[in-house]
Amino acid sequence: MSENLVNPENLVYKKTDAMTDRVLHYCPGCGHGTAHRILAEVIDELQIQDQTIGVAPVGCSVLAYYYFNVDMQEAAHGRAPAVATGIKRVFPEKYVFTYQGDGDLAAIGTAETIHACNRGENILVVFINNGIYGMTGGQMAPTTLEGMKSSTSPFGRDVKSMGSPLKITELVAQLPGTYFATRQAVHKPANVRKAKRAIKKAMEYQKHNKGTCFVEIVSNCPSNWKMTPVQSNEWMEENMFPFYPLGDIKVPEK
Repeated sequence: MSENLVNPENLVYKKTDAMTDRVLHYCPGCGHGTAHRILAEVIDELQIQDQTIGVAPVGCSVLAYYYFNVDMQEAAHGRAPAVATGIKRVFPEKYVFTYQGDGDLAAIGTAETIHACNRGENILVVFINNGIYGMTGGQMAPTTLEGMKSSTSPFGRDVKSMGSPLKITELVAQLPGTYFATRQAVHKPANVRKAKRAIKKAMEYQKHNKGTCFVEIVSNCPSNWKMTPVQSNEWMEENMFPFYPLGDIKVPEK
């Protein structure tokens, strides 16, 4: 290998300080690892590692405290926004974020989510939407699409008996306390860059103390969707994105 190839000036990808050396437990092809990475990169770039506190409740991200090299607090299932509210009110100068899945945030944690946003708590909520309960075996979640199969809807989600999928980001965007709401993805490099920019803006907005920032990331779940990572990304594009379109839903007024 030439000296030019190992020159530190040519290094374009390295481990972030805001992540530990722990090996991620996520399934191959899952979007959680990428979401972790870009959130950690934002923390590094803003130089707020010693000022950041994260909250992770129950779900696939239950072990997030192993991976983020910042102060982390575990929360009961669905209660991350309430815990983050307490932390932010005690330490208003800190950058506080929650990292939650759709079963946690949009099911058992619906009330916590809505009321935190309605109060305009000055926190960042990172919401991973893969349309299913990932950690507990692939049950139907509030975000499961109509006709989508799961372990508890083996014939597909029937809207008449099971209700319609919940667009939680559009819901919280209507609340006056929500300052910024966006929906992104991390399955392709261009989308990763967009998602990172959204997270960075949301984190920076905490300086303004204007309300809650809500970043949804539509992701795949190869294991519970019973697909390869490539198949799951294709299925996500063809089925998830039409119902959960990517882009900003609520942006701060200039």
